[in-house]
Amino acid sequence: MDYRVVSIVRDHARQRPGAPAVSGDGRTVTYAELHERSSRAAQGLLAAGLGPGSRVGYVGKNAPEYFDLLFGAAKIGAVVTPVNWRLTRDEIVAIAADAEARVTVVDAEFAEALAAPDAGLAGQVIVTGEPYEKWLAGHPAEDPGFNGRPDDIVVQLYTSGTTGVPKGVQLSNANFAVGERMALRWRLDASSVSLVPMPLFHIGGTGWALAGLYAGCRQVLVRDIDPAALVDMVERERITNAFIVPAVLQFMCQVPGAAGRDYSALRAITYGASPITSEALRRALETFRAPLFQLYGMTETTGAIVQLEPEDHDPEGPRRHLMRSAGRPYDWVEIRVVDPATGAERAPGEVGEVLIRSSQNTPGYWKRPAETGRLLAGDGWMRTGDAGHVDAEGYLFLTDRIKDMIVTGAENVYPIEVEEVLAAHPGIADVAVIGVPDDRWGETVKAVVVPAPGAALSEDEVLSYAKERLAGFKRPRSVDLVEALPRNPSGKILKKDLRAPYWEGLGRTIA
Repeated sequence: MDYRVVSIVRDHARQRPGAPAVSGDGRTVTYAELHERSSRAAQGLLAAGLGPGSRVGYVGKNAPEYFDLLFGAAKIGAVVTPVNWRLTRDEIVAIAADAEARVTVVDAEFAEALAAPDAGLAGQVIVTGEPYEKWLAGHPAEDPGFNGRPDDIVVQLYTSGTTGVPKGVQLSNANFAVGERMALRWRLDASSVSLVPMPLFHIGGTGWALAGLYAGCRQVLVRDIDPAALVDMVERERITNAFIVPAVLQFMCQVPGAAGRDYSALRAITYGASPITSEALRRALETFRAPLFQLYGMTETTGAIVQLEPEDHDPEGPRRHLMRSAGRPYDWVEIRVVDPATGAERAPGEVGEVLIRSSQNTPGYWKRPAETGRLLAGDGWMRTGDAGHVDAEGYLFLTDRIKDMIVTGAENVYPIEVEEVLAAHPGIADVAVIGVPDDRWGETVKAVVVPAPGAALSEDEVLSYAKERLAGFKRPRSVDLVEALPRNPSGKILKKDLRAPYWEGLGRTIA
């Protein structure tokens, strides 16, 4: 589709310059100001030697500066690359190096760790606050005028890899071209006030915010997740629309007095990115008294591709079983369920691997041809790595993961990353990492460990060892010490058997 992300800021600055675009860190930026600031950022990036295809790093919490960079980069054909600030310093530096970022903007909160000369970030590092504002002011507010092509990459988001450095998912103008249709499906328009609590390094943050910006509304950025503060914000800011992950939605419902607050401005709450129970959905409906949309998608599909409509959220109705589904694909999205071994199509109701074909599919991973080849199945189809089935009405039910990825509080954890760290412990002979159900986070990480002969290993020792070596969301929250791990004849660990006791009676729902 002939669409450019950069048109968002140019069009709204011309048509409704004084309308608020982004609020965060105690200030609000209008569309005209965003156009001006992004033009200054564009000129600053040009002065630093960047151009079409260059990567611009951003390591920071949700803040207006990110959108200066996103649109500023787009104005010269460069690509914004937000990095997960929850990772360790070495992981952040490795991702910036993989992206070949020649300019990286770092949140002042992380300046001590990342902006020092010996921190390891290559190229120019600019800290938000006074240094960043001085950098902007030092360049003219002149739009370089780059327009580009539909297939030009504009955003690169990193998703956890099974080994080594995470993979950079490239997203193009064409991938985001569904913005208008998405905004309509999510009830966003120019009068909306949209809450953005998901981190901008997630597609749930950047994708949701871009849909709101496309609609021309105000985005209210959430820097830190505090359920009580979020409840206050929804009421105080008269929030009309929000994308909230299930864990946070549940925490908000548990805030004392939450059900008695004024949510009369709310038009809809969308949720997704991790599992949610029917009971949690029922409580959300009772607390917020607003329509709920469930979204299913992934970074590689530029976010949502399947949606469960509000009318299907009926916990007491005759079709309450639909609340266990992900919904139906959008009109522009095709779904196939196939045998993962042979590629043969499965009949309705039969479980297989879910494949997707749509204009939202990524063109591939940044400089990872082998991984891209495994992702893309040919003829426009993409493998999701998820297992499920489609019923006779076209509703998609996700039952398990082809991959072993764990989704905990909307963070993706690949077991092999954790297993490799734990396996280095001298007292561990064998280890498998699985996801187990958790009322708050959807899933948490569990390590199943075989102690080395003669080792006096304890759960606390394993947890302590992991705490020193892994980012917080990757660390196991529990440990089982066992004599042996179940394996098939070829020696592969039977993780399905390890998970089964914990998921018995719960199903395995991916939202």
